[in-house]
Amino acid sequence: MSQYRPTGFKMLPPVIKNLIIINVLFYLATFAFGSAFNIDLVKILGLHYPSSPDFGTWQIVSYMFMHSPQSIMHILFNMFALWMFGNTLENVWGSKRFLNYYLITGIGAGLIQLLVAYVRISYVEASMTAEQIAIVLKDGAAILDRGMNYQNEAMQQLNIIVNTSTIGASGAVFGILLAFGMMFPNALIYVYFAIPVKAKYFVMIYGAIELASGIMNNQGDNVAHFAHLGGMLIGFVILQLWKKQGKLY
Repeated sequence: MSQYRPTGFKMLPPVIKNLIIINVLFYLATFAFGSAFNIDLVKILGLHYPSSPDFGTWQIVSYMFMHSPQSIMHILFNMFALWMFGNTLENVWGSKRFLNYYLITGIGAGLIQLLVAYVRISYVEASMTAEQIAIVLKDGAAILDRGMNYQNEAMQQLNIIVNTSTIGASGAVFGILLAFGMMFPNALIYVYFAIPVKAKYFVMIYGAIELASGIMNNQGDNVAHFAHLGGMLIGFVILQLWKKQGKLY
């Protein structure tokens, strides 16, 4: 998929191989626990806002290993992108550094997603009464569990922000994409396996699309765009630190 072909590199290095295995196992466990024990792993392991009754501190790590059971393309795209851009990075950095980078960008993406949620919650709550806010925080999660939501638009928005989960490896994967684009800017990426685009332009275009989508915040868009951007931002900071230390390559 790119013109960078160093000799002696593994096509499936150990960290990427194990990350793919773990993500697939969690994906299969979502179905197994749901059907056998009626346990919703997405609710337990997906990242919730701290004021949600479903929030757990472990979720800031566990969320990045969960994927939507409603769409197999979610996990397929993330695992393909992880392998496509990550195999070169792991071979260049080594497994330990690559794993640290992956986890830090994933955790950072989750924290930035929570920060954006805080800003949006503050904006929504400004148009609500204290009683309405209390009702949502008390009963909102149970209402969503029944496939329902409030008729009041502000209460509806607050409930969605507070009580829906963020899941997926996308934040860390976007950090990987950013690193690939910065370290190998002229490598060619074949969009749809046909259109060659240099990695640096691919990253800039993708980042711009995510930023525009996040700002527009279209109703019904359940993609965590700011988590994606957060992974890229944290990745950029890490790479700048490594560059100053002379440890980038």
